[in-house]
Amino acid sequence: MLKIAVVTRYFPSSAEPWQGRSLYQTLRVLVRKADVRVFYSNASYPSLLKPRSRSYDKLDASFSPPDVKVNYYDYPALPVLSRPLNGWSAARALLPAVREFSPDLVFSCFLYPDGYAALKIGKALAVPVVAMSIGSDINRIDDPISAMHTRSVLRGADFVVTVSGDLRSKAITMGASPQKTRAIVNGCDLSVFHVRDRLEARQKLGIDPVAEAVVYLGRMDVKKGLRELVEAATLLRAERPNLHTYMIGEGPDRPVIESAIQAHNAANHIHALPGCAFDDVAVWMAAADLVTLPSYMEGCPNVILEALASGRPVVATRVGGIPEIMNDEYGQLVPPGSPAKLAQALASVLDRSWDEDAISALGSRSWEVVAAELLEIFKSLDSKRLAGSHTR
Repeated sequence: MLKIAVVTRYFPSSAEPWQGRSLYQTLRVLVRKADVRVFYSNASYPSLLKPRSRSYDKLDASFSPPDVKVNYYDYPALPVLSRPLNGWSAARALLPAVREFSPDLVFSCFLYPDGYAALKIGKALAVPVVAMSIGSDINRIDDPISAMHTRSVLRGADFVVTVSGDLRSKAITMGASPQKTRAIVNGCDLSVFHVRDRLEARQKLGIDPVAEAVVYLGRMDVKKGLRELVEAATLLRAERPNLHTYMIGEGPDRPVIESAIQAHNAANHIHALPGCAFDDVAVWMAAADLVTLPSYMEGCPNVILEALASGRPVVATRVGGIPEIMNDEYGQLVPPGSPAKLAQALASVLDRSWDEDAISALGSRSWEVVAAELLEIFKSLDSKRLAGSHTR
C-alpha cells in the first residue's frame, strides 16, 4: 500500500476545526486506498507577539478528526519577520517524524510555507513531492520573498495540482511545468449535501417559512464581498419586506461587517451569526432560497459545490474558478465589488422558479472522484520512482 506523508497546516485542528475541510474530505476517502499520515506544521509565536488574525492557542495534540491520522509539530516563528524562514523551519521540525514514517511520496496542500517544507523533506528522503494550490497561496502572496519561495515550489515539485483551471494557468505563469500540472476541481460529501425539505430545515433553525432567505456561509472577511452583500440586501429590503440575509461564519472582519449592518440600520433583516458545526451547514443550505458568495477572488469554493449538490441556486462573482463550476443553469454570476449588480442578481434568482433536483444532479461531484484523480497521479509518480531505482 502506498505510504503518503501529507505536510500541511491546511487541516482541522483544535484551534481551527473548520480549517482545511476540502483536504480532510479528500483524505478521508484516500485512506481507504493508501497509508496516509498528516504532519501538521504549526507556527509557534511568543505569547506577547501572537497575531490577532487567527487563533494561535497551543494545539491539543490529542485532537484528530475521524478517519485520518494527524500529528502536530510546532516550529518557532515571529510575525512577519520569520516569514521568509517559515518553510525551512517547518521542514526542520517535521523531517525526523516524516523520515520515521518512511513515505513513498510527500503531498502538500498550500504552496508556502507548507509546500516549501514538503519540497525540502522530499529531497532529503529522495521521494516525489506533489504540491497542491488552493487559491489564496497564489492569489494572496504577502511579500516578494514568499513569492520567490512559491515559485521555487512550483518549479521544483514533481507534480503540481490546482483546484481550478484558472489557478493552473497562474501556476504555469509562475513557473510550473504545463506537463506536470493538473486542475482537479473540489468535490463535496453527497451523503451530507443533497436535496432536503426546506420547511423542515427552517423549523430547525427558527426561520419564518414565508421569508426569502439569502444565505452566506464562510469566513467573515471583507474580501468575500460582505460589505457589498450588506448594501445589496439593504437595497432589496425596501421592495422585498420578507427578505432576510443570513451571514454565518467566523473571521477577523466580523466587527467591520457588524458595523456596516448597524450603519444601514439593517440588524432586523441582516443577521451576522456565529460559525456553525459542519453538519449544520447542510441544514442552512436546505433552508435557503439561494446561497451567495460575492468574493473578490476564489480558487474552487466548496460552499458553491455544496449549495448546488443541495439543489440551491447560487449568486456568485465571476472570479477565479467559480465560472468553471457554475453558470446560469445554477444561478447567476456578477462582477465583484458592485452592490447594485449583486442586488439585481439576487432579485432575479429569487423571482425565478428552480428545479432543485435538476440543480443537484448537475452540480454533484463527490470526494471519491477527487481522491481517485489524486491517487492516479500519486501512483504514476511512485511507479517512476521505483523504475528509476531499479535502473541504478
